[in-house]
Amino acid sequence: MKNQKGFTLIEMLIVLTIITTLLILLIPNLASKNEDVQSQGCNALKQLTENQLQSYVMDYGTYPASVSTLVEKEYIQSDTCSNGKKKLTFDQAGNNEIIIVDNEG
Repeated sequence: MKNQKGFTLIEMLIVLTIITTLLILLIPNLASKNEDVQSQGCNALKQLTENQLQSYVMDYGTYPASVSTLVEKEYIQSDTCSNGKKKLTFDQAGNNEIIIVDNEG
């Protein structure tokens, strides 16, 4: 008598085909959601930095020279978004507004 407890090769191939198809459909959706999450995280860092900028102004009576000063004085942990592609800086108009720009370095 044969041992009938295992799967046949055809059954295993069918299961692997189904799993592969599901992964092919799922992975592109995860990649697009990752960009949205990174963008929201960067916006949250911007909001936190704006709040900490006000704390800095209350403590020192003046605006810092750059956003990196807030990092140096430990008001924020980083001026770079978590994916490293964008960072925070003051706008060029000189009104101390924080903007998100591409990280060159």
